Amino acid sequence: MKINRLHLAVLAAMLGSAALAGCKKKEEPAPLPPAAETTPAPAPAPAAMPATTSVNSVDLGNAVGADMRVTAPMTSFTPKDTIIAAVSTGTSDPAASVAGKLGAKWTHVDSNQTVHEESKDITFAGDNVTDFQISKPDGWPTGKYKVEISLDGNVVQTREFEVK
Repeated sequence: MKINRLHLAVLAAMLGSAALAGCKKKEEPAPLPPAAETTPAPAPAPAAMPATTSVNSVDLGNAVGADMRVTAPMTSFTPKDTIIAAVSTGTSDPAASVAGKLGAKWTHVDSNQTVHEESKDITFAGDNVTDFQISKPDGWPTGKYKVEISLDGNVVQTREFEVK
């Protein structure tokens, strides 16, 4: 009987081991470390836009002051007048210098004839005034005229006037 008891003891030990192994909890995977707080990378600074030039105004007259501005704006002239277009320009960045071409095309509207055309290479910096002039010693024909001001080849302002 000793053998049976020994067998039973071994059998009980084996069954107990098997039961314990079967009841054993499955191990949970180790928790992940907490996600590191991330701060979004700062957005790259916008690329600096190059400075631009614009024509702010065009005044017509027959005389300019020391500042190159028309002293008395006019839209009607006599045949013997010198006609001046004072073109006021500005740059988007007053500290920057911008090279460009400013032009004036004078036209006798009644005959659709170009009277004079001129352009100037200019280095714009901040606010400036550039003048264009036309004169005719023997006198302008009466009628309607216009001057087209262009910046880098593009017409940006037009002024109409009359010679009486």
